[in-house]
Amino acid sequence: MQPSAVTNTFMTASPTQFYTWQNYRCAYEVHQPTNSTPEGIPLLLIHPIGVGLSRQFWRRFCHEWYNTGHQNPIYNPDLLGCGESEMPHLAYTPSDWARQLQYFLQTVVQKPVIVVVQGALLPVAIELIQKEPNLIAGLILAGPPAWAVITKKSPEWQQKLLWNILDSPFGNAFYRYARTPKFLTSFSTRQLFASDDAVDAEWLNALVAGAENPKNRHAVFSFLAGFWRQNYSSAIASIRQPTLVVVGETASSISQEGKKETPDERLADYLACLPQGRGIKMNGRNVLPYESTAEFVAAIAPFINEC
Repeated sequence: MQPSAVTNTFMTASPTQFYTWQNYRCAYEVHQPTNSTPEGIPLLLIHPIGVGLSRQFWRRFCHEWYNTGHQNPIYNPDLLGCGESEMPHLAYTPSDWARQLQYFLQTVVQKPVIVVVQGALLPVAIELIQKEPNLIAGLILAGPPAWAVITKKSPEWQQKLLWNILDSPFGNAFYRYARTPKFLTSFSTRQLFASDDAVDAEWLNALVAGAENPKNRHAVFSFLAGFWRQNYSSAIASIRQPTLVVVGETASSISQEGKKETPDERLADYLACLPQGRGIKMNGRNVLPYESTAEFVAAIAPFINEC
């Protein structure tokens, strides 16, 4: 059965819930198995940042997780500036989102979790571990950035210049174009998915709906400006929690620095740096929990059961 055809037979999702962090209203939902008691360590999902992206990115993953018999509770928050969370006009940094999730762990979850982080939101997970190590039992990196990208700091003047260009009438016009199905289809095909066929109506409709509120652009522009582009090599080397790195067989990089790197090299570089790292390659490219959902669930389940 395709994930898009799955019903709620095996999973219940709470209605959208809210908490307040620094006077901002932040949204999340809690998933658990139907007709059984949740068991095992909770999962905390960190969604990617992009045009129309939010916690809905994880919908297929959550269905597949419970349809295959797993019972861990799942906490799925919207980062500030995304989804149903407030969207203040800010230049967001990984530290901002990490502090939001730290508060979420302390006040809502209140127990250790395994963090599952998608793509270039890895710096948010790294900063969260530094801020709240006792509430993170393990870490799963789904399609992390090229090693050359995650270990190279972009100049602050460049970040600020890009932000100022995007945070302007030019940026507003760009965002209006970027949220069209034409652009979203082209970008997803060129940069995210291994197969053109995987860029389906479910994916595109979710992005178009998620980008309907133009205030979502502030989080997207913060990401494009590169406020997350720091040298995280020493921070990665300091992660003491067990860490699973999952890389797609056709993983690619949007950034020029990472274009020459092969998936095998990316995996090897992460594992050489992580004190308790292990890795796996699987079918897919850059959005593994969505494009290769069943295989991704099968790949990470043994790791989660061990933590």
